[in-house]
Amino acid sequence: MQASGAFGSKGNLWHSTAREQVTADSADALPSAVDLLIIGGGFTGLSAALEAARMGAKVALLEAQEIGHGGSGRNVGLVNAGLWLPPQEIIKTLGVNAGEALIDTLGAAPARVFDLIARENIACEATRNGTLHLAHNAAGLDDLKTRHRQGNQYGAPLQLLDAEETAARTGSPNFSGALFDPRAGTIQPLAYARGLARAAQAAGALIFAPLTVEDLTHQGRAWVARAAGREITAQSALIATNAYHMAGFSSYRPSFIPVYYSQFATTPLPQSLRAEILAGGEGAWDTAMVMSSFRMDATGRLILGAIGNVEGRLGGGTHHAWAARKLAQTFPQLAGQGFSHIWQGRIAMTGDHIPKVLEIGPNGAAVFGYSGRGIGPGTVFGTVAAQALLQQNRNLWPMPPLQKSVTGFGQLRAAYYELGAALSHAIQNR
Repeated sequence: MQASGAFGSKGNLWHSTAREQVTADSADALPSAVDLLIIGGGFTGLSAALEAARMGAKVALLEAQEIGHGGSGRNVGLVNAGLWLPPQEIIKTLGVNAGEALIDTLGAAPARVFDLIARENIACEATRNGTLHLAHNAAGLDDLKTRHRQGNQYGAPLQLLDAEETAARTGSPNFSGALFDPRAGTIQPLAYARGLARAAQAAGALIFAPLTVEDLTHQGRAWVARAAGREITAQSALIATNAYHMAGFSSYRPSFIPVYYSQFATTPLPQSLRAEILAGGEGAWDTAMVMSSFRMDATGRLILGAIGNVEGRLGGGTHHAWAARKLAQTFPQLAGQGFSHIWQGRIAMTGDHIPKVLEIGPNGAAVFGYSGRGIGPGTVFGTVAAQALLQQNRNLWPMPPLQKSVTGFGQLRAAYYELGAALSHAIQNR
């Protein structure tokens, strides 16, 4: 991603600090046939490639840009447990059996991520010190109390913190309390994606990037994709493009609301400030309708994130000005602190905030719609996708696969969210 030149930033911080590197396979090595074809080089596709290769399958992954180009290389890096929704909302949508199964599966997602990082020795600043969901006001604290009660009911080891404890952990006096989840943590997300690719290649997977899939069809008993003027057939196919699906093979385009999320990183803070602000290494986000997030990276940069497109024409300057005010208001000791890196990415949000597994044909699926929770669920869904498709067992999916999934008025709703974020940021903290 290029830098936001209007603000003099260096663009995506993760590109500057990723220790993991990956060398894609040459397009000349594109095979004519594989067991599993994967389209998309983010957390879901890469986890699927790694698992498929470890199962002994012949697998090829095609990414139109670079590995981690989409949300996997642009996100906050919070390895959260569960979904954005509280448990009872999930059960209300999916039913008791499917809902509780998904809650259990995604509750264990951070452990899956951190275990995989350790197994594959991925250098991605993995920090398993939990996360803090911050109450931005009294109503937000009431919401956290509900989430605490429901989470504990379904086995989550959540802890509700008062304002004093929250201030001690965050270094900010601005929050009414917090919900601490010890299962969660933070990573350098682009390095994680690249590490997954490296591990998949070491296990035998072929990774092609950049290489665009121009067409995908199911013919007879196999999937046939066209790329670089050549055809590749596959017994199984996985579309893992999420919010970055390109124009080719539009008949399999995921349906979602594209929501932008921007991030602003400071220069490395002195040790005296690092000892005050998120000193325990937790990642954090708040309960506001237009959500904000806060975290430190390994070099001591504070990273502030928020809904909104800092590179957009509608509210780019507004979001940037808001970030400077928000930083000073939340952490008065950082007043006047500038940003060295500014970037944005897209989130694929579904209408009910629940991920989708869409059956696109025989032994074919599209997985998308993590609604801002891509690291844990993406790793889990990708791993299971390889198992379900290669074993031709739809019962292995973490949730019932769908034959159709349509989120109506996606672009119109995206414009509504962006306008709301711009208006909110224009008036906040003045």
